[in-house]
Amino acid sequence: MDQAEQLRNLIKQQNRQQHLARVITVTSGKGGVGKSNISLNLAISFSKLRKRVVILDADFGLANIEVMLGIRPGYSLADVIFRGRSVSEIITKGPGNIGFVSGGSGINELTSLNSDQIRILVNVMYQLDNIADVVIIDTGAGISESVMEMILSSTELLLVATPEPASITDAYVLLKTLKNQPDYDEEMIKIRLLGNRTQSRAEGKELYDKLNSVVGRFLDMRMDYMGAVPYDSYLQKAVMKQRPVCLAYPDAPSAKAIQDLAVILNNQSGRKIDVHGHGLSGIFSRMIHNRNR
Repeated sequence: MDQAEQLRNLIKQQNRQQHLARVITVTSGKGGVGKSNISLNLAISFSKLRKRVVILDADFGLANIEVMLGIRPGYSLADVIFRGRSVSEIITKGPGNIGFVSGGSGINELTSLNSDQIRILVNVMYQLDNIADVVIIDTGAGISESVMEMILSSTELLLVATPEPASITDAYVLLKTLKNQPDYDEEMIKIRLLGNRTQSRAEGKELYDKLNSVVGRFLDMRMDYMGAVPYDSYLQKAVMKQRPVCLAYPDAPSAKAIQDLAVILNNQSGRKIDVHGHGLSGIFSRMIHNRNR
């Protein structure tokens, strides 16, 4: 029995009435577009809506979330699987009543798990599913193998792009790469575009229209528009303070835009999608399954 089959069987043995967290995967075609800032402030905004929120920092090796907060976690996801740490030990408390988990050195560690380690991974994923109402996965930028595996295994994708031509081009390349993956299923992944660092709402809509036009024409893919986050001086001040703008300057235009995004996403519950996704446990099950094909 291979890894994937072991993991699937273990998940089937779990109580199907268990709570499954809603998982939103945040990604971008290139670095430097503010993806991690969006992830962090979106988590804060969901928390303000009385949701239990955990961020999984899957930007392996860079640890953007902890740098932005100025908080160094004691342990990572890998420490639970390989070094016997508890789930509570790997969840680092962040501001605004959120938690975050460092993914460790990389997904490659998950390719050679033995039966006991697979059982631990399943248990960790189910515990995180029950601890959180919303899990936000902050991926690395670009189209590396680990990023594409995470996206392919997800059911809700928030694609962050700026009006810069390079960002639009790289977002298109990411979607083209996704489309060309053998395991891509358009019915499984809900793709939403968020404009960031825009000068106006009109510029954000123009960004969406431009990208959506070529994506629809050449890739035959569908994506929804989730609005735009304007660039303002308060955002940069918050970054320098290592504080989320939604806490440091809650009335700033950027903070209000992200809070509005959280409300919209909250109203779009995502539950129909998540039934097929099986929360975090479903994501990691599919990742291991795809790797063992």
